[in-house]
Amino acid sequence: MNTTAHITTQLPLMEAFYTLQGEGYHQGKAAYFIRLGGCDVGCVWCDVKESWDASKHPLVPISEMVAEAAKFPGRLAVITGGEPLMHPLDELTEALHEAGFQTNIETSGSSPVSGKWDWICFSPKKFKPPVDEILPLAHELKVVVFHKSDFEWAEHWAEKMSPSCKLYLQPEWDKAEKMTPLIVDYIKENPQWGLSLQTHKYINVP
Repeated sequence: MNTTAHITTQLPLMEAFYTLQGEGYHQGKAAYFIRLGGCDVGCVWCDVKESWDASKHPLVPISEMVAEAAKFPGRLAVITGGEPLMHPLDELTEALHEAGFQTNIETSGSSPVSGKWDWICFSPKKFKPPVDEILPLAHELKVVVFHKSDFEWAEHWAEKMSPSCKLYLQPEWDKAEKMTPLIVDYIKENPQWGLSLQTHKYINVP
């Protein structure tokens, strides 16, 4: 019997680039982003809707992805999407670790967790609920605030996280002018939360 049939050697790659992490706990650090195609969540305000259909993006060997990442001096790799956990990611994280990378993921948690992660940024979405297994594993909870009701949504998930999980509220980009002042006031009243801004958009980097 072929025992290697489950091994994933290729993944649908939308784009990959070296930049600064713009959001959350690792904001400001040099990072190599690997954006995988495919998403089953479908946020109405998503700014990378072109990532949703995995079939529109080429299957790229994991070895090639890691070799490209290793050309840059930074050793922080961020796997994002789309929804990256739609794909089995064990081989990708193993290859990245072997190349000396710290592995971070940005996920809605809507699919089972695969891969070995140094940092999991969990960003739950109302459009498709997360699976329970992500909750004790997440190092960071990042809730996008699109509407005032999202503060209650954020607290709902914060109650389920481990005590060490970092908590962030982030204004949805197109609503930032309206929502950022509300978030600031909310954090002043609820200091367990921190503010995450999409700083890469302010400084005009990928």
